Amino acid sequence: MSIKFEVLHVCKQSGARLGKLSTPHGVFETPFFMPVGTQATVKTLTPEEIEQVSEGLILGNTYHLWLQPGADLVEKHGGIRGFMKWDGALLTDSGGFQVFSLTDMRKITEEGVHFKHHKNGAALFMSPEDSIRIQEQLGADIIMSFDECPPPYESDIYMKNSVDRTLRWAKRGKNALKTDQALFGIVQGGLNKDLRKYCAEKLIEMDFPGYSIGGLSVGETKHEMYEITKFLNPIMPFDKPRYLMGVGAPDDLVENVINGIDMFDCVLPTRNARHGTAFTTEGKVVIKNQAYETDFRPLDPNLETPISKYSRAYIRHLFKAEEYLGMRLVTYQNLAYLKYLMQEIRKAIKEDRLLDFKAEMKQKTNYFKSK
Repeated sequence: MSIKFEVLHVCKQSGARLGKLSTPHGVFETPFFMPVGTQATVKTLTPEEIEQVSEGLILGNTYHLWLQPGADLVEKHGGIRGFMKWDGALLTDSGGFQVFSLTDMRKITEEGVHFKHHKNGAALFMSPEDSIRIQEQLGADIIMSFDECPPPYESDIYMKNSVDRTLRWAKRGKNALKTDQALFGIVQGGLNKDLRKYCAEKLIEMDFPGYSIGGLSVGETKHEMYEITKFLNPIMPFDKPRYLMGVGAPDDLVENVINGIDMFDCVLPTRNARHGTAFTTEGKVVIKNQAYETDFRPLDPNLETPISKYSRAYIRHLFKAEEYLGMRLVTYQNLAYLKYLMQEIRKAIKEDRLLDFKAEMKQKTNYFKSK
């Protein structure tokens, strides 16, 4: 098997886990956050910059790379790592999220999913076996089972059928795998705890090297999300990594680490950056606001990075002038902050004080204000 995971310490105060994940392209302390490189690039940053602001793991998107430039071309470059010149570890999703996000352009069948190309309308089809084959070509260290990510408030009957199909697809994908890439099963079931438990237990029987929790942060409240991760914490295998897909707000990272999660990814920090919202040690800063027009302080006074030399006034000017450098600088800041946050979380777990850390963060920042 191509990965190894061990729990090094459990925080006495919170029950959060400190772990070590060994992959063919690096050994990493968990919990950690992975920037999303949808199209074999983390938007606006070079691979050298990504290395500086990540733990050394990033995520690629199977569906989008399958469409453009095509898995064959990526494979000829030696996979995503050779294609984008990335030396670190890599995880790919399965295309299952696009089953959720492209609702109007897809039809789900037992065999797989029929899509319409989101740009030109061409007919496409992806089966669990196709998803695994494409991910083998993309060459990630960790890959995902093809699943349906259902909307959170669907009926119990819909959810039950969806979960059963996701389980059948997980088995088909596992049977199709020809490499030693680490294939994770994905726990679905919406907000229905019985279905979540059922899905988790059936996947555990299949014995995957790691388990993802999908179908959260897709429209439900934060409280509902935390309820599900807290519920699944004692059900998931203790000695295997747990990956919460698509979650990356600073408050969500802290809460879900307390609920036993080891791995995260999300487009939120990079997407927010391109719209002018910065994550800092003091909280969220909307840099376009007029308050920063004559603000000479750095974006984050407490975090020393290559962008600390620029004033808030300058970065605001870049956004007002629609200069791309503004997006680049805030993207760098947001990912640098999340890397710092995860380091601080790991330190707090080691020192058995993660709940104290959360209380301090609540006091000092505005991250915990949203519902």
